[in-house]
Amino acid sequence: MLRRLYDWVLSLAARKSAEVWLAVIAFVESSVFLVPADVLYLPMALARPDRAYRYALVATVASVLGGIAGWMLGYFAYDQLARPILEFYGKAEAFDQLRAGESGVELVLLMLVTSGFAHLPPIKVVTILSGVVAFPLGWFVLSAVIARGLRFFLLAWLLRTYGDEIRHFIEKRLGLIAGAVAVLLIVIFLVLKYAL
Repeated sequence: MLRRLYDWVLSLAARKSAEVWLAVIAFVESSVFLVPADVLYLPMALARPDRAYRYALVATVASVLGGIAGWMLGYFAYDQLARPILEFYGKAEAFDQLRAGESGVELVLLMLVTSGFAHLPPIKVVTILSGVVAFPLGWFVLSAVIARGLRFFLLAWLLRTYGDEIRHFIEKRLGLIAGAVAVLLIVIFLVLKYAL
């Protein structure tokens, strides 16, 4: 099922309405959807490199708005809506572990690492968690704009600079690099927190 969903999202890049679909996918990815917006963004930006930054802006704005929707789900409707969504994706246990160990600064770092680089845990888990713990919405939006903007605009720059040859690198190795960066940021955070 996941592969069919992935292929369907990828097929949207060829449509005239691709930019609208990019906004829709980026929005729902941040609150309830499984497939990342990158799947649609990459072929769109490769097909139209002159619009790579425009697509990055669309994806960033829609992703932040979707993150706000996820925050609202967590804040206003956790038991009724958010918990069943997390259970559907098999993320309820991961959510409970995050919920048990959060604090303000750690949550901001987690959001930045998660949404900006690694998708670990998925952004929808972090946005819902932020609402459940009533993380300040202004700080949440600011961190989401920075993290998601960095992700999409970095992809735009890479695609504009290196073209199609970077696509295979991004698709195959970005997860590993993102994970390494995430681990490095967490280690730096822990060192700063416990050594100072």
